[in-house]
Amino acid sequence: MSPRFGELTVGDVVAEATLDLSRDSLVRYAGASGDFNPIHYRDDVAASVGLPGVLAHGMLTMGAAVQPVVEWAGGAAHVVDYQVRFTRPVVVDPATGARLEVSAKVGALDAEKATARIDLTVRYDEATVLGKAQVVVSLESDAS
Repeated sequence: MSPRFGELTVGDVVAEATLDLSRDSLVRYAGASGDFNPIHYRDDVAASVGLPGVLAHGMLTMGAAVQPVVEWAGGAAHVVDYQVRFTRPVVVDPATGARLEVSAKVGALDAEKATARIDLTVRYDEATVLGKAQVVVSLESDAS
């Protein structure tokens, strides 16, 4: 069951999560997405183009980051809009992987539409990796 609109206040933290990405995660995502760019699995290629290491796919990072909000909202059908700006790469170490820290906070409420804009803060290695990450979710109104 999704949260009710009237239960929310701007500033409420609605979800937090720690997400671990591994090189295996990158291989599975490449297979599912068809994105086999070697910067996502070969250290030598990543280095040859000036990258600090193998990078997580941007869309993998984006998709993983929204999952705590999807679960809180009661499923993907409640997501009306989702947008981000990619601000920093996520380097996935071959041994330790990469850990994403996600915090989701109510940024705005629209009573007429019974929607909430959820602002995501997504950090890796103490730096924000997604800028202006916002998810609009449709919620049960108080009249329901």
